[in-house]
Amino acid sequence: MRRIDALQVLVEGTADLPVVVTCAATSRELAAIADRPNHLYLLDSMGLAGSVATGVALGLAGSAIPRVVAIEGDGSLFMNPNVLATGGYLRPDKLLLVLLDNAVYGSTGDLPTYSARIDLGALAAAAGWSVRQAADPRTLRAEFAKALEPGGPAFLHVRIEPGNASGVPKLLEDPVVIGRRFRDWLASR
Repeated sequence: MRRIDALQVLVEGTADLPVVVTCAATSRELAAIADRPNHLYLLDSMGLAGSVATGVALGLAGSAIPRVVAIEGDGSLFMNPNVLATGGYLRPDKLLLVLLDNAVYGSTGDLPTYSARIDLGALAAAAGWSVRQAADPRTLRAEFAKALEPGGPAFLHVRIEPGNASGVPKLLEDPVVIGRRFRDWLASR
């Protein structure tokens, strides 16, 4: 399964949920599939999707919004693995981190990450997250639906193939505009 295939599955279940998306190819591909006001694209903030989503999830405690979804890559998560310990410690009930793990830095020429030898799902489990796994669209759809159920921080480890989708345009929207659009969407809930 390619990243764009995984993102297509995730889009199906997140129309009414806040989605915080890691930078570069992941943001561009998601925007190409469905650019929505509930998507917060972190254009130049590698490693911070989980941290931002943790803050949003904590801020929405007690609200009717059931989950805050972070979409992160393995390279980005290796930039900031502290989010796993923080999420495990704070235990935001609404937090779901979806890791799209292709074992490479997909936006920088497919240089390898450490995920071939370090299991990020095991790190999440050790920190107290409930962990699910998927490697194909059918399993992803089923595991994502289960991970959307309430119950503390959830981590969905999705194994994907290396490579970026072709023909996807750059995401050149002003980050201030993206942030405001997301904030306005949240306020309307």
